Amino acid sequence: MYLAKVFIRLKPTVSDPQGRTIQGGLRQLGFDSVESVRAGKYMEVRLDEDDEESAGRIVRDMCEKLLANPIIEDYTFELEPISPA
Repeated sequence: MYLAKVFIRLKPTVSDPQGRTIQGGLRQLGFDSVESVRAGKYMEVRLDEDDEESAGRIVRDMCEKLLANPIIEDYTFELEPISPA
């Protein structure tokens, strides 16, 4: 069994209005050293797979088909073996 920690971010060339809004809010709160903010998504997916290779293949497939928009987003993930609950 594996826990996939999936990180999805906008590609560097894509405008990030949410990040700019967060940056503005942080500056209004006095965090003047914040130069930029990029917002993203984080997901945890538990997989009932026996080996890391097949778990990685499944997570990659999920990201490319649903979790991330490959036109405007990049993704990375980490796999962590876990004990069945």
